[in-house]
This record gives sequence, structure tokens and C-alpha cells, in this order.
Amino acid sequence: MVSIKDIAKKAGVSISTVSYALNGSSKVTGETSSRILEIARELNYVPNAAARTLKKKESKILGMFLTDFKGDVYGDLLDGMKEVCNARGYDLVVCSGKQAHRMLPERMMDGAVILDHTFPSEELLEYARRNHKIVVLDRELEHPNINQVLLDNKAGATLAIEYLLEQGHKKIYVVTGPEGSFDSNQRMKAVQMVADRHDDVEWIKIAGNFKKSGGEHAAEQIMEEYKEPVAVFCLNDEMAIGLYNRITETEFKIGEHIHLIGFDNIELTRYMQPRLATIDYSKRKWGALASEQLIKIIAGDHIEHERIYVSLVKGESVGKI
Repeated sequence: MVSIKDIAKKAGVSISTVSYALNGSSKVTGETSSRILEIARELNYVPNAAARTLKKKESKILGMFLTDFKGDVYGDLLDGMKEVCNARGYDLVVCSGKQAHRMLPERMMDGAVILDHTFPSEELLEYARRNHKIVVLDRELEHPNINQVLLDNKAGATLAIEYLLEQGHKKIYVVTGPEGSFDSNQRMKAVQMVADRHDDVEWIKIAGNFKKSGGEHAAEQIMEEYKEPVAVFCLNDEMAIGLYNRITETEFKIGEHIHLIGFDNIELTRYMQPRLATIDYSKRKWGALASEQLIKIIAGDHIEHERIYVSLVKGESVGKI
């Protein structure tokens, strides 16, 4: 690989002169700068991004770590992040997987937003102690270099369950998310708090995975146990859609025999008939706010933790008993 030493040798100038020329500095005359740039082109010189980052102590890149790339939530979330990043002179890199973790400590990025429940919290705290800047969307961590931008999961789950209770439902299935998921755990805590106040209601938990397959599996159990109309709260819309699709293949009817509510208000739910009841929040705002908070931390500004508020979207998938 060609280095600035090779350019300096061919041009007969110092390494610092080459560096000034490549960076457009006025310390080098126009004639010398042109000659150095021409030699760089001849040698097919490509700047070493890692070395440049170390020297300038910034990359102008922000990272976004996801558990995986599946799901309709991520599109609007990433659009919101990208819009803010680009407006502030940053680029956005989206990462997933263990090997990508090294991009943060190796300073390939100036900071990172975390929505990846497989990323250990202790690892994030260690990076924060080394002065890396982090925004978390999926856990509660306290450190001056870490900011929280969290969904109000408990409020959303409470709205969903209370909506089912208001319609007179006395048997409620709850389809959970994957083990270790912060959002699932927070939503289940809210469900449990409401359940503790309603001992006249039968509560049944089914382990899910935040994927359509989890909803399909839940549908099989619910149909097998069916004796009378029941309500189902899927902790995300992906599972609700999986359950919905499976039920519509049978003689059971959504909104009549099985009353269903989800969480996330993804675009597809608007076109389902009957319309899926769900919990709504602005995914674009969530992403935009995460980027804004991260850029503020990098700049050394003092900021407070933020929370994304939610609302209930009623739908014909839930009827009165």
C-alpha cells in the first residue's frame, strides 16, 4: 500500500509537506501542492482512514448497533437517525454481530447508539469508562458518557391491557418477546402490575420471540385451549401479525372469537381487516432524538435521559365481551 512517505520520496519533499498538501493547507504553495497531488494520483494513493481518525481524534461517523436487521421498526428509526446525522455533518454506519463491537473501542466511530440486547452491558460500561460516547435504546445504564433514550414500554403495555379489560375480557393471553429483551421485560412488568390488581381475570403467558413465528406458535396453543372468546396481547406487532394470519386460516375470527392487540403500530397494521389494535410511537423521532443526544454527548454538552411517549390505537381486532 502506498504511503505519504512514498509520495514524499518521489516528490523530493518532506512528509509534513505532503500531509499539508493532501489536506489542502495554505502552508504549501499552489505549484508544490499540485505536483504532490499529481504524484499521489499516479501512485494510486488512498488515505489511511484509521490513521487520519487517530490524528484528528474524530471520524465524523456514528454507529448504530442492532441485534439483527429484521423487522419493520428499523426503517423509520434509521431514517430519523440518518437525517440528523447528515444535517450535523456525520455519516451513519449500521452494525450487527460480535466482530463489529471492536469498531467502537478502535475509534472507527465517534460514538454509538445501541439497540442490541446481545451487546453486554458491562462491555458498554467499560467503553464508557474509556471515554467512548454511547446512547442506549434498550437498557438502563448510568454513566456520564451514556445517555438513555427509551420507549415508555410500561405505559404502552398498561394502555394495551387496560383497553382489553375495559372491553370486558376475563381471559387474557400475553405473548412475550425473546428472553433478555429489555422491551419485552419492561412490558411484562407493566402487565404483571395490572394483573396484580385484577385477580378475577385469568392470565396466561406464552413465550414468544418478536417474530411472526412466535405469533403462529401462540395461535396454535390458543386454538387448542379455546372454549370461549379470549383476548391476546402480543408484545410486538410482528407476532400479532403471525397470530392474525394463522387464525384467519381457520374458522375462528379475529375480533369475535380471538381479540388481538399488538405493540409498535408498524405500517402493515393499517391495512389489516379488521384493523389491528396496537400501541403507537414515532420511530423516526426515536431515531432522530438518539442521534441528537449522541452528538451532544460528543460535543461535551450536559443532557438528561429522554423517553419516547406512546399512545393507544384502537382497532376492530378488539371487541366488547
